[in-house]
Amino acid sequence: MTQEQAPELQRWLEQYIAAHGAVAGTVHALAGDALELAASVNIPPRVVEVTRTIPRGKGMAGLAWERDRPVSTCNLKTDESGDVRPGARAVDASAAVAIPIHGPDGQLRGVVGIAFQGERDMDQSELDRLGEEAEAAPL
Repeated sequence: MTQEQAPELQRWLEQYIAAHGAVAGTVHALAGDALELAASVNIPPRVVEVTRTIPRGKGMAGLAWERDRPVSTCNLKTDESGDVRPGARAVDASAAVAIPIHGPDGQLRGVVGIAFQGERDMDQSELDRLGEEAEAAPL
């Protein structure tokens, strides 16, 4: 990701979060063998630091990359699935989903994370809609 792309990606993330009534979010771009934080909204500084680089399979974003499908929780603070890392509990939100995004060739190019106030289960149609819109992220 170039410096010129970062402001565009930040604006896109802010609009994506607002359009879905969310309170926080991230975009991680695939960079070799890790995901690199490229944009964030309402993520505590401590969480930004620990999520700056994410290996495949670690936390919600790393699992979304590894599984190549959305990884969600109805409550970040009480999730016991093992998918949510302790640092994510510091985000002032409850429900969250990490969504893999792909390039025109179908290859993974990053992961979008979005978090909501209050607990909620996201059904497949909501996950599909979030995913379709996440594919537009300017990575």
